[in-house]
Order: sequence, then C-alpha cells, then structure tokens
Amino acid sequence: MKKLAFVATTAALALAACGDTTDASADATADTVEVPADDAMEGVPDPVADEDAMTVEEVEGAMDEVEAEAEAAGDAAESAVDDAMSAAEAAQATMEEAAE
Repeated sequence: MKKLAFVATTAALALAACGDTTDASADATADTVEVPADDAMEGVPDPVADEDAMTVEEVEGAMDEVEAEAEAAGDAAESAVDDAMSAAEAAQATMEEAAE
C-alpha cells in the first residue's frame, strides 16, 4: 500500500511540474495559420463559373427522369416476380394433380 501511495504521489508531482497548457488556441494564431495559407494561394487564379454546369432546374429535371426510370424498372421487376410465382404455383398444382 505504501508503494501505491508513493507512486501516486510521484505521478501527481510529475504532472504538476508539467505546467499549465490548457489553452489549445495558443499555437493557432493568425500569423501561423492565415499568412501561410495566403502565401500558398498567391498566384492562383480566381475561380470562374463553369459554363457547362447544369442549372438547378436541369438537375431536378434529370433527377425526376432517373427516378421515373427507377420506378418503372422496379414495377417491371415486381411484375416479373409475380409472373414467376404464378408459373411456379401452376407447376406445383400440376405436379400435385399428376402425383394423385
């Protein structure tokens, strides 16, 4: 128990000797963050509008078309499954009648 108290006391004193560094923003000042970023962007041309970009209305129209196609494909798949289930049930009924 004495060893545990000694280790705990030593650890507490060691941590106390580290000093107080609770201010995380001390290293991130404008001089160390913004100036290097500005320097890195020096000589880079300003952004320009993309002439080939779609408008909001065009994007929404394209999304509506794709959604309609997806709905139609889903309906066709559901119909195909229903047809397959009907055929399987018919085949099962035929097999049961033949077995009797």
